[in-house]
Amino acid sequence: MPEVFINYRTGDGNDIAALIDNELANRFGKDRAFRASRSIPPGSTYPDALLAGVRRSSLLLVVVGADWLNFQSKLRDPEDWVRKEIVEAFDCGIPVVPVLAGRKTERLSKDRLPDELTRLAELQSVRLDTHNAEADLKRLGDLVADLVPELYDLEHTDVPVPDSGSVSNSAGTVSGTAVQSRDFTGDVGNTVIKGSTGPVHSGRGDIYQNSRHDSGDRHYSGDGMTNIQGDHRGDIRHRFGAPRRREDNER
Repeated sequence: MPEVFINYRTGDGNDIAALIDNELANRFGKDRAFRASRSIPPGSTYPDALLAGVRRSSLLLVVVGADWLNFQSKLRDPEDWVRKEIVEAFDCGIPVVPVLAGRKTERLSKDRLPDELTRLAELQSVRLDTHNAEADLKRLGDLVADLVPELYDLEHTDVPVPDSGSVSNSAGTVSGTAVQSRDFTGDVGNTVIKGSTGPVHSGRGDIYQNSRHDSGDRHYSGDGMTNIQGDHRGDIRHRFGAPRRREDNER
């Protein structure tokens, strides 16, 4: 359900409206903002959709472009949709925040607004300059989160990681780099353990060990457990499975 309604005039602020819409989607999730050109499906009755969108919202952002006040005839027309959406928000008690698009756009003044919109001049505005878009969009997003508690909670709720199976791992006294993964079914290649000062255990499956001090890769195969503990400067020998027959060892 949309929480923020983006009010703008086509030809004067629609690009800023798109930036705001994209920022809110990235930060709070898809469809948390209502922007007419995106949110109203083709074939829908747009007057009903617009008014319903305003009434369902918790905040209305009014994008004020450089020419916004030059549309005086439209602002004074009761059928102008930019005007109707703002008036509807006022009537429903929905908070309204003017967003000044660009560094040269001036704050609104009462003497240039129709009576129904003079409240806009009394509202604290925020500025969104495309030359400082990243910082300004973040500041606007922070403001939206403060004004709409549902979005703040949504952003700060930890998403649980799905558990696809049991995992049992144990590591102790490791002062170097440790890379841990889940279950392995098959071979494990390029296992790297750096700076370990404690025991290292590996379970079932094939193990390939590659070291820059070796003349080649080592391959250990079979069921069992490898336990390497303490400092080693020489060879390391492993035995897996049943003991070989003596004649096999002598080959």
